[in-house]
Amino acid sequence: MRAESALFFLAREAAVSDTGTVTADPTPGDVLRRIAYLLERAREPTYRVRAFRTAAQAVDAVTPEELAARVAAGTLTELRGIGKVTAEVVTEALAGEVPVYLRRLEATGGEPIAAGGERIRATLRGDLHTHSDWSDGGSPIHEMVAAASALGHEYMALTDHSPRLTVANGLSADRLRRQLEVVADINRESQIRVLSGIEVDINEDGTLDQSAELLDQLDVVVASVHSKLRMPSDEMTRRMVTAIADPHVDVLGHCTGRLVTGSRGTRPESTFDAEIVFAACARFGVAVEINSRPERLDPPKRLLRLAVEAGCLFAIDTDAHAPGQLEWQPYGCERAMACGVPVERIVNSWPVDELLAWTARQQQ
Repeated sequence: MRAESALFFLAREAAVSDTGTVTADPTPGDVLRRIAYLLERAREPTYRVRAFRTAAQAVDAVTPEELAARVAAGTLTELRGIGKVTAEVVTEALAGEVPVYLRRLEATGGEPIAAGGERIRATLRGDLHTHSDWSDGGSPIHEMVAAASALGHEYMALTDHSPRLTVANGLSADRLRRQLEVVADINRESQIRVLSGIEVDINEDGTLDQSAELLDQLDVVVASVHSKLRMPSDEMTRRMVTAIADPHVDVLGHCTGRLVTGSRGTRPESTFDAEIVFAACARFGVAVEINSRPERLDPPKRLLRLAVEAGCLFAIDTDAHAPGQLEWQPYGCERAMACGVPVERIVNSWPVDELLAWTARQQQ
């Protein structure tokens, strides 16, 4: 690809290699991954994003010479994972052109996702709730880290699911131990700090779905309810407060469990005594998550205002399951601004040393 053509996205986001370093001359695979990223950011259907990521893997698996030969012979679509649209993108990229598909996406890529929370977004240093393909995320850890770095994050917490959530390929104790080794290896090379973590299920009795011994080793623990969301209010209140009082818990994830839009349909809020739950968060220093996923936007604004009044801490997280979703923080920032969340109470606006001192507060 000609150097001047490569500038079409290097100037703003920079292509990244598998190790998270800047790629001076993006390959067709880089271009396909950039398209997938922008589709994720724009909340396009998963199947469309997957098509471009699959195509990127396919072109990465063949030599540049074979790729060029297939373009010349018109046989790109014979490669497993390459369709008509992705073949056209590869052909244009190899000709030194800006692919039309990418050009259309780049034309809107700089538009703000949500207005009103720019001041808060500018204070955020990281994201405390992200997933990789170790559980139900769609991308390897290094791709999530590279995307977070490109956004200017100083840190990100990797919080894959715990064992009970089998539908999300939750991590057993052994798999979590292996992931801790991978995170340590990445941190030796990464430009940003990857915090070890978990999104741990809150069991029906309020206990946590992972051993205390392993939770002790993690930097960040997000605790969330994923099952029996319609249990009676008094039982749900007791369940949540028991978890909040556990010294390992740092963040209460998507507290109502609601879904307001998206491919999974809608789901009503769980019912619980919000005053009691938020009082417990304030008492035990647990941050209330402002979940930025467009289908969640949890908690609702009336509860977010109640949490502000209760004196709670907050974490504005994306709950990202793919690199492009890491850009969804403005959705949460807009809601935080509208509800008067004080910036100094947003824990992921703090420097990493201050953040880690806070997460270690009850384990010392």
